[in-house]
Amino acid sequence: MLKVLDRYLISRFLQALTVVTAALGLIIVIINMVEAIRDFIDHKVPPATIAEYYLYFAGWIIKTFMPMFVLLAILFSMSLLARRNEILAMKASGLSLYRLTLPFLVVTSLIAVGHFYFNEYLYPPGNKRRVEIKEFVIKGRSRAVRETARNVYRQIRPGYFYTIGNFSGPRRTGTDFKLYRTEKNQLQELITAAEIAYEDNRWVARKGLVREFDGPVQRRFTEFEELELPDIEDKPEDFAARIGRPEDMGLEELRAYIDLMKRTGGPYLRELVDLKVKYAYPLASIIVVLICVPFAAAPRRGAVAVAFAVGTGIALVYFVLFRIMQSAAYNEKVPVEVGAWGVNGLFLLVGIVLMLRARK
Repeated sequence: MLKVLDRYLISRFLQALTVVTAALGLIIVIINMVEAIRDFIDHKVPPATIAEYYLYFAGWIIKTFMPMFVLLAILFSMSLLARRNEILAMKASGLSLYRLTLPFLVVTSLIAVGHFYFNEYLYPPGNKRRVEIKEFVIKGRSRAVRETARNVYRQIRPGYFYTIGNFSGPRRTGTDFKLYRTEKNQLQELITAAEIAYEDNRWVARKGLVREFDGPVQRRFTEFEELELPDIEDKPEDFAARIGRPEDMGLEELRAYIDLMKRTGGPYLRELVDLKVKYAYPLASIIVVLICVPFAAAPRRGAVAVAFAVGTGIALVYFVLFRIMQSAAYNEKVPVEVGAWGVNGLFLLVGIVLMLRARK
């Protein structure tokens, strides 16, 4: 009987989740279309391209709003059950509120795992295509701007770095190359070249000079037509302007970017915060169950309207606090772990207190 009851509760929840996701997702798409319609017309975007864009845009909606959809679905399904006195009947048969909460925790845990997998492995390739359509077709911006880098600076290790004046991603070549090696703030070696190219998985400098120094005095210099640079580990794609935001990268891509910044001496605090958030955010789908079930289990008038109002309020508070803490971590006002996990910890505590105080 309990297994049948579990299936009944889960089916009610999944039905509500489907309706909420479809309805709110459609509203978000319509709002976005209204904002973008002028760009569609001005740049004569084909209908097939618009459809492709919104197919990938649906992935962005799922990534961004899934915890909110889960929250509203829990409130709707539980509120309707309470309104029809089904929750009361279940309690009268000897089932506690904790037992009624169990199937929701199980299914939302599976949703959280699926949400994490979707965000990190399925969503990034499609989102990259979505951003490309938005940038180069809908907005009409030039690809050349993204594929060309100016004034590139990279550190190989402390005291050992290089610069490139201009770099072309499609050609994999750069101009005005300089490689500096220093010790104790004294220049030891300077390599300059008119061109640098990436060929056969290696970097080669062409038509340049190698200058060696002894303190402030140049000891010797050597001309070369071609010189291999085995110490440079960067790839040409590392120089291109990244399309999209760091939080839209996949897990491995973001880790690789952070490793690159650590190795080259670039800033990576924001990306490190985003990496922690990737683990924290999907868990919100589980935490909201502890908040919503005690509230929705009590019968009341206007159950659906009240559930929508409460759900919107909880979601708004969660997202605002989450962004505030994330921004505080970006600006080093709070530790990275607090910025990523603080709001989840707060809501988890509130949910536990509500469950303990609720009528069983």
